[in-house]
Amino acid sequence: MCGRYTFTKTPKPEEVLQPEQGSLPLAPRYNIAPSQLCLIKAIGEPQRYQFFRWGLVPFWARDPKIGYKMINARSETVLEKPAFREGIRHRRCLIPADGFYEWKKTGKSKQPYRITLNQGQPFHFAGLTESWKTPAGDQLETFTILTIEPNDLMKDIHDRMPVILNPEEELGWLDSQQDAETLVRSLRPYPADQMNAYAVSAAVGNVRNDSPSLIEPTGFTGTLF
Repeated sequence: MCGRYTFTKTPKPEEVLQPEQGSLPLAPRYNIAPSQLCLIKAIGEPQRYQFFRWGLVPFWARDPKIGYKMINARSETVLEKPAFREGIRHRRCLIPADGFYEWKKTGKSKQPYRITLNQGQPFHFAGLTESWKTPAGDQLETFTILTIEPNDLMKDIHDRMPVILNPEEELGWLDSQQDAETLVRSLRPYPADQMNAYAVSAAVGNVRNDSPSLIEPTGFTGTLF
């Protein structure tokens, strides 16, 4: 799964479509968590980022709290599940990041790791969006991150990993004319030799913590293999 991630770059204001009711701050994020407003790029507005809430709420849901259970969608079954099958065909999105966190069991405790690309460069997760109408008639815009089987780097940490797209795949993912079945069949775990994982502080487990210290390596000496 993917339950926390980072996006420490700050987009330019002109790269972000702000909500009509007022501007939201643009700042580095070191501990992005479910239920928070996050930047995405969606079909229909592929050139600019928008703010959506992490945790997909299907249009047919009676309670928006269901979003806490839908922060991820398994890519292998996304074409079949009622909550995701329309989204994968018509409401795909990209979620910008430059790392994500996962917890590895070490004895009776769990050690958090931050996983990045080798050069620390930003990338995009593959995701889906949905709109839910509140009882007051407002629209709640939400998203979920697709996951896939782990690569060789990740499998010793967790049994799932987020879908990371290559830059050449991103335009196709946001192309409404692309066939969803073909896109899903093409999804693969990101190459392990192009990624890096390192231990970080347990402070990342508290969603109220959001500072550069969270992405600094710790003195943990355990190995991944």
